[in-house]
Amino acid sequence: MSKCLFIAGTSTDVGKTFISALVVKCLRDNGWNAGYYKAAASGVELDSDGNLIDGDPIFVNNFAKINESPKNLVSYVYAQPVSPHLAAAISHKPIDFKIVESDFNRAKNKYDYLIVEGSGGVICPLNWTDENHFMLLDMVKAFNLPILLVADSGLGTINSTVLTVDYLQSRNFKINGIILNHFRDELMQIDNLKMIEELTKISIVAKVYDNDNELKINVEALITMFE
Repeated sequence: MSKCLFIAGTSTDVGKTFISALVVKCLRDNGWNAGYYKAAASGVELDSDGNLIDGDPIFVNNFAKINESPKNLVSYVYAQPVSPHLAAAISHKPIDFKIVESDFNRAKNKYDYLIVEGSGGVICPLNWTDENHFMLLDMVKAFNLPILLVADSGLGTINSTVLTVDYLQSRNFKINGIILNHFRDELMQIDNLKMIEELTKISIVAKVYDNDNELKINVEALITMFE
């Protein structure tokens, strides 16, 4: 039976896509059938027919050598670099949860381990109309996904990470670990790591340095985070 893990971020641009790529690559390099799925990607490059030709899902596909068709990596793609709900409104292409669910299940049935990447931070509207309010975390809850949280390592990360963890836990989401991205071996960031672990009681399972091309984690420990 396939297992999944949701990659969430404390904010936009903390490196969810890069961490997703590292996780999938780690699993595939160790012989596991691992794949990737994202419900919606905005700010991506599309061809004249609206098909994805570059962007976060393509990066993960190439970096982790998944060799998947772009249309199977993501359900909805938008050129506008804004929140998915706004991009959907601008493009007159609303996100239909039934399509997301169908695409997710297809990916889940194909791979033994599936990384599901979020959009933006954890509070991200996917569909916001007069008739329908659908948030990113509604999808996470519907699919019963455990979370691997990605945070930046620099100044301000204690606040943003602890607040994100508190928000998620108050709504009964399960966080199986935290990864610190853009890590540097300097006093402030070492202390940030220590304080985040002490305040959240959640383990920092990996530190990712700029230009890393491997995830420094025991693959068996990584597998235990999937459910």
